[in-house]
Amino acid sequence: MAPLGTVSFLSCELAAGRTTSRRLVDLALSRIAEPSGEGSRAFMKVYQEAALAEAEASDRLRALGVVRSPIEGIPISVKDLFDISGDVTRAGSVALASNPPATADAVAVARLRAAGAVIVGRTAMVEFAFGGVGTNPHYGAPKNPYDRAGGGRIPGGSSSGAAVAVADGFCAMGLGSDTRGSVRIPSALCGVTGFKPTQSRVPRDGAFPLSYTLDSVGPIANSVACCAVYDAILAAEKPAASVSAPPPLPASQMQLLVPKGHLFDGLDPLVAAAFERSVALLRQAGATVVEREAPVLARAQGLYAGGGFAGPEAFHIHRPILALHRDKYDPRVASRIAAGESFSAADYIQLGYERAEVIAESRRLLHGFHAMIYPTSAIVAPTIAEAESDDATYATMNLLLLRNTGLANMLDGCAASLPCHRPGEAPVGLTVAGMGGDDAMVLSVAQGVEAVLGAAK
Repeated sequence: MAPLGTVSFLSCELAAGRTTSRRLVDLALSRIAEPSGEGSRAFMKVYQEAALAEAEASDRLRALGVVRSPIEGIPISVKDLFDISGDVTRAGSVALASNPPATADAVAVARLRAAGAVIVGRTAMVEFAFGGVGTNPHYGAPKNPYDRAGGGRIPGGSSSGAAVAVADGFCAMGLGSDTRGSVRIPSALCGVTGFKPTQSRVPRDGAFPLSYTLDSVGPIANSVACCAVYDAILAAEKPAASVSAPPPLPASQMQLLVPKGHLFDGLDPLVAAAFERSVALLRQAGATVVEREAPVLARAQGLYAGGGFAGPEAFHIHRPILALHRDKYDPRVASRIAAGESFSAADYIQLGYERAEVIAESRRLLHGFHAMIYPTSAIVAPTIAEAESDDATYATMNLLLLRNTGLANMLDGCAASLPCHRPGEAPVGLTVAGMGGDDAMVLSVAQGVEAVLGAAK
């Protein structure tokens, strides 16, 4: 199935009267319900009645001249870990199924709803967002849109359903969370675009946490400009009606850093070729691309050893749930969470100091550059059968998927992943990353990169 389209395209179609919110939502719902499609696996719950009512209300408002934002009337999805008033937030688990329903929307959901977005459903995810592969033993996994033959390929995680929903045209944006790459990994593997903002810009109230230190809230969509529009609404930095994407930075003005080292270790040949081709295209377009050793980034990644911040924080979050319902957890998830119990308070405090040091040194590394670029994921999507073959293979694959994306979270930075593969090839993501607060510049550079790569296809 084809994507629904970009925010720019859909908002223009709505403004010109060539379509309506009701038609867009009808199309999205019919695609989700298609028996041969991935809708039943991509979604935990579909809000058919509510979505149609919201779409009709949006159309009536538009007819009266009320357009709340550029996303007015456009269908979106929400990852299962966000509170939606009246529903139980399961976070991809059966352990929370008996919890009471949420009494209010998560802040991110409320901001999207207030801007006129139409929520078509809750998307599938890795249990408690604890993994980058995208599988879930309780509810299954949606198949990667690139290859669904046989058992299919993994979608990436933890926002697995969100990426598949965007790629398959079930919605124009999937709201996700990102602790070590959970927005960007599935975006890269499924051939769509994802953005992890600086953590503090988007409130996490009403989102079931994995790591207080590392969790971020971000969009998966069909272009960098789409992500920028949704990000602006999520951050509420200006009135929703006036949000727009920052202008793309022309390639001729770009100063980009390629941080040589561990981010490029063991790349799949398809990933390496796609990234090298992208760098060559950027240089041909006039961008200055500098390759430089960056040992500080390896130090930053090393802070994930022993579970990093997520280990003890996740154990704190889950301790009462594990005590009652450990038998209901995915054993892989339960064992990784339980390992955080052994992380000492002294080590946790030391980790905070070391993180501050690598953040400061990384800022010095990036001085004079607009952003750094590197492959989002070291590998293309393997088959679900490969990922699930045994625990050792799963663990190796999971860490390899999380490796590059985790850098931005540890640095408290921001990063966009956009497709850089050739048509017909397995999806590969290219990351444009910056430090905390560099969001507008990263989105501007990413749009410029997107334009260069798109012109070459």
